[in-house]
Amino acid sequence: QVQLVESGGGSVQVGGSLKLSCVASGYPSDSSNKHVAWFRQAPGKELAGVASLVTWTGRTNYADGVKGRFTIYEPNARNTVDLQIHTLLPEDTGTYYCAAKSGVSVTDDPAPLTQDEYPHWGQGTQVTVSS
Repeated sequence: QVQLVESGGGSVQVGGSLKLSCVASGYPSDSSNKHVAWFRQAPGKELAGVASLVTWTGRTNYADGVKGRFTIYEPNARNTVDLQIHTLLPEDTGTYYCAAKSGVSVTDDPAPLTQDEYPHWGQGTQVTVSS
């Protein structure tokens, strides 16, 4: 069973930076290519995808409102996908969820930002941006 655990959330001032991490376990042994995405649930708003990654190609995909400030990547740690956030804004406040889909075809690129595409989800980590 695939499990995702997020960490790194916290309270940050406007303009600050934060790094969120998503550590996965339980991937099937034949799932070499995966889609991993970060979603944000802002207060009073619907869940929205902010960044995604295709692990086989490294291709990334970002929502318009975060381009240039968010970076999704795989650090050296195994089965970990990080989300580096710079120049935090009040509208970045919310609960951030990591989501994943394993066993993805290498032709399925880029990874989508739609929640229905992802069967595996973490519990979320809270980010609060204050002025």
